[in-house]
Amino acid sequence: MRILSVLRKCAREQKRDLWVLGLSLAFAPLFVFIYWMFTGGNATTSYAALVINLDEGASFSDGNTRNAGDDVITTMEELTFKDGSPILRVSSIPDRTSGETALRDRDATLLVIIPPDFSQTIADAQTGITKPTTQVEFVGDLTNPYYMVAAVMAMTALDGYTVDVTGEYRAVSLLETPLGDSAARTEFEMYIPGLFVLAVIMMMFQAAMMVARDIESGSLQRLKITHLTAFEYLSGTTAWLVLIAIPEVLITFAVAGAFGFRSQGALWLAILVGLITSLSIIGVGMIVASLSKTVSQAFVIANFPFGFFMFLSGAAFPVPMGTLFSIAGRDISIVDVLPPTHAVAALNKVFTLGVGLSGVLYEITALSILSVIYFGIGVWLFRKMHLS
Repeated sequence: MRILSVLRKCAREQKRDLWVLGLSLAFAPLFVFIYWMFTGGNATTSYAALVINLDEGASFSDGNTRNAGDDVITTMEELTFKDGSPILRVSSIPDRTSGETALRDRDATLLVIIPPDFSQTIADAQTGITKPTTQVEFVGDLTNPYYMVAAVMAMTALDGYTVDVTGEYRAVSLLETPLGDSAARTEFEMYIPGLFVLAVIMMMFQAAMMVARDIESGSLQRLKITHLTAFEYLSGTTAWLVLIAIPEVLITFAVAGAFGFRSQGALWLAILVGLITSLSIIGVGMIVASLSKTVSQAFVIANFPFGFFMFLSGAAFPVPMGTLFSIAGRDISIVDVLPPTHAVAALNKVFTLGVGLSGVLYEITALSILSVIYFGIGVWLFRKMHLS
C-alpha cells in the first residue's frame, strides 16, 4: 500500500510539471521523425563527385573517334541503388582549384581528374600490341567519412568501363591525392573537432541553469527592483560565461595536445572559432532559460537543442542534408541554423587542411550572425516571460 501511495504522490507532482513530461516523451520520437524526413524514408545517400575531364579523345578500333572520359562520366552517373536512386551525383567542373575548394567546404566528396591521354590509352590497349597505362587522379579529404564510399563507387565504374572496352586489360591505374594533411591524421585526431565542439556545447547547460537558478531562488525579483533590463542582465551573464569558456577551450586544446593531437593550422584561429561558437551556444542557453521557471526544467529543456546540436550538426557523425537554396555559390541547408554545423566545418579545415582566416571566414561570419540572432531572441523572450 505504501508503494501505491508513493506512486500516487509521483503522479500528483508530475501533473504540476506536464511540460517537462511532454518533452521527455517526445524527445526520441521527434528525432526518429526528423531522421525520416532528412533521409526520405527509404531513400539512400548519394555522394557528390566532381569530374575534371582533360581527355582529348582518340580513334578507336571500330573506326569511331570518341571521348572515353565522357563515357566514364556516363558510367559513374548510371551507378544506382536498388531503388533506382543515383549513388554518385556527378558534376563536371573546369579547374582543380574550384574542385578543391568544394572539397574543403564539404560541398563535394570526391574530385576525379581524367588525364589528356585517357582515350588514347584505351584505344592502344584495344590493339593488344602494347600494354599502355595512364593514371586517373582521385582527390579527397580522407577524414571525410563519405570519401571512401564515393571513391570505391567511382573506381568501380572506372575499372568496369576500362575492362569492358579493352577486353579484361586494366589500362588505368589510380593516383590518390589526399587533401591537405588528411592522410596523416590518426583516428584520435579525427575525433577532436567533434569533441572540441562538445565541450563548447556544454556551455548551454551552464547558461540555462545559471539564469534559471536566479528565477527559481527569487534573486531575479530583487534585481527587478533596480530596474535592470533584460539586455543588461543577460549581457552580464553572458560575459561571465565567456570568461568560463576561454579556459575551457584552452584546457581542451592542452589535453588534446598532451595526448598527441596536432593541428595543421594556427591554434589561435581554432580558439577564435571556439569562442565565437560559445557565444551562439550561450545565446541558445538564454532562450532555454527564458522558457524555464526552475533549474530542473532548464536542464530537461536544454536536452532538446543539445540533441539537435549533437545528432544533426555533424559533431557526432555526418548526416546527409538536402539543399534549401544557395547563396554566392554555397549550398544552404536546414542544419545551417545550428552553430555546431559551422564550428565542425571550420575546425576540420583548420586542424586537417591547415587553412587560414580567409578559409574559415564564411563559418566565422555565420557563427557571428547566429550569435546575434539567438541572443536577441533570448533577450526578447526573457523580457516577455520574466520581466513583464
